[in-house]
Amino acid sequence: MAEYTVLGFEVADIVAVATALAAAGVPLMRVPGLPQDELGIWNTPDGTKVAWFKDPDGNTLSISKH
Repeated sequence: MAEYTVLGFEVADIVAVATALAAAGVPLMRVPGLPQDELGIWNTPDGTKVAWFKDPDGNTLSISKH
């Protein structure tokens, strides 16, 4: 199990995908030191939005909107 993001998905609507993941029982990760919104989405300094979650094997995956 890697300690970093092993696979990321670029999505058209990160809020919709984050909401769907949460509704399906997939919790989005909270990263200490990063200001994340109520869904767990971080707005990066360049405007990219990113959220992370774990797969069933514990690997970190991400969704992002550029």
